[in-house]
Amino acid sequence: MSVLVELTIFPTDKGESVSPYVARVVKIIRECGLPCQLGPMGTCIEGEWEEVMSVVTKCYKALETDCERIYMLMKADCRKGAVDRLHGKVKSVESKL
Repeated sequence: MSVLVELTIFPTDKGESVSPYVARVVKIIRECGLPCQLGPMGTCIEGEWEEVMSVVTKCYKALETDCERIYMLMKADCRKGAVDRLHGKVKSVESKL
């Protein structure tokens, strides 16, 4: 089953700017080999459930090492038989505009 996840994760104990921590997480996501897309409020990852959840866990573990408090928001859409939803969902809406 295809899983499309939007992940937002960052520490809340590191001051006003947390971009170095977000960059650390985005690097993990990009290196995982799954299709992904960085957005202004989160990063989308597409794959099978176990693959995507493994990446989410790696992101959490990477921040857990030096962060006392971590905020994480995850939205997931699971659909059997679907492929390239990362781009297809956007194209579907844009074609109707």
